[in-house]
Amino acid sequence: MTLFDHEALRSTIAARAGSVSLNDIAPVLVARSLQGEESELTADGAVSVRTGAFTGRSPKDKFIVRDGLTDTTVWWDNSGAMSPAQFDLLLADAIAAMGGHGLFRQDLLAGADPRHQYGVTVLTPSAWHALFIRNLLIRPGEMVETGSNPTPVTIVHVPHFRADPARHGSRTDTVIALDMSRNVVIIAGTSYAGEIKKSVFSLFNFHAPRQGVLPMHCSANLGKDGEAALFFGLSGTGKTTLSNDPNRPLIGDDEHGWSADGVFNLEGGCYAKTINLNPKAEPEIFAATRRFATVLENVVLDDAKVPVFDDVSLTENTRAAYPIHVLPAIAKGSVGGTPKTVVFLTADAFGVLPPVARLTPEQAVYHFLSGYTAKVAGTERGVTEPQATFSACFGAPFMPLHPTVYGDMLAEKLTSSGATAWLINTGWTGGGYGTGKRIDIASTRRLLTAALDGSLDNAAMRTDDLFGFEVPLAVPGVEARLLTPRLTWADAQAYDRQALHLAGLFRANFEKFGDAANAAPGPRLAQAAE
Repeated sequence: MTLFDHEALRSTIAARAGSVSLNDIAPVLVARSLQGEESELTADGAVSVRTGAFTGRSPKDKFIVRDGLTDTTVWWDNSGAMSPAQFDLLLADAIAAMGGHGLFRQDLLAGADPRHQYGVTVLTPSAWHALFIRNLLIRPGEMVETGSNPTPVTIVHVPHFRADPARHGSRTDTVIALDMSRNVVIIAGTSYAGEIKKSVFSLFNFHAPRQGVLPMHCSANLGKDGEAALFFGLSGTGKTTLSNDPNRPLIGDDEHGWSADGVFNLEGGCYAKTINLNPKAEPEIFAATRRFATVLENVVLDDAKVPVFDDVSLTENTRAAYPIHVLPAIAKGSVGGTPKTVVFLTADAFGVLPPVARLTPEQAVYHFLSGYTAKVAGTERGVTEPQATFSACFGAPFMPLHPTVYGDMLAEKLTSSGATAWLINTGWTGGGYGTGKRIDIASTRRLLTAALDGSLDNAAMRTDDLFGFEVPLAVPGVEARLLTPRLTWADAQAYDRQALHLAGLFRANFEKFGDAANAAPGPRLAQAAE
């Protein structure tokens, strides 16, 4: 990696700025955001903000500098390319746009393992964005040991600046540009705060494999003997909810590394979805939304300044950002031992997949590379057909390298650790969306507990004719017919047609992996047809 003087860059930006507030603590940032009319307080003291036109990430506007380090390593089908000259022009123009603005500088850490740690400096004109990233990354001196030489990263956050496609090589006036050689990030033209945290994850995902660390978009918690469990899943599958368990200390809820020594959290906070947040089903997350200095993104407030979590008038992607230490059960040092259990979560809106299935290591890699869930097609009246979503490694937008790089690493980790892999469906049964019903959270928790505590290790299993994985015949406390989805449908032949349809979608998606698709342990369509 090219040596780069990050402090010189930070000093240049500071010299242009009207002022720089250095490492303000949360109460100061709350006050500054209120003074600048960037936010308002909820009845409980959380900070309510709006992100404007962008209420989610802009993956098509993400670019990576194409240079000697990245030219033959980056998965360019998944990322736009920007020349070094274009990036330098963008950086110079972004710095100029910061001139005269008061800036907030936060010096934070990413990576709870001091041997795989980043020293991240974020420079932004927005107090609430500074508070957001202070909540989400690791605050030096809190819980986690600081390494002797963290890899420096600088994030230049200029939401008010508009890029010029002709000048900067961007697609629109919004751009997220990453220079992997120098570990410099520029975010412009969007106020959606998730871009800041995901840019750190993208840098980590590029560099970590070269150090033998598997970067993972997953949550993780600990069993009674210190062994870790991993929870992979796309938005809406229950990743955050199911990993928040008062009986299992949380390592982290979103981004982790798996090294030779175990699992470590990349972050120091949680970025939880709050749509339809229920205090009974998700008490820990709900309590976190009521604390001072939690950042609530695009959550509608009523006249009494109380959050209305079922109001989607701004977006369904409403979020809460809070430090991990506010949760009641967290892992010491945000680290854990070698994983014993790997869980892939899916919300199958087709109503086909069983609520739990055991995977062989080969099947685990297949489902990891597939990254499947299904969502309702839309909110228009009469539209009830589900849509399949496949995101490689359960986080394709943040994976700069080809998915098979991460897949090969997962295969090696599963083999060396002996971890058991499970597929858990939190979606529909008795029919697809609009006909069936969502699998109840109580049943899902019982199934998950049985998978985690070893109750299913020696359970009687059936082999699914179509998908090939093993499904338990009985689990205490769970209705037996729920374990065989075909039995929950009123029309068994309709289930068969839907199952073949879903299997075909899996097959079609995996074709992008070329020759590897032919040997993949995916759905066995020929056998099912017979």
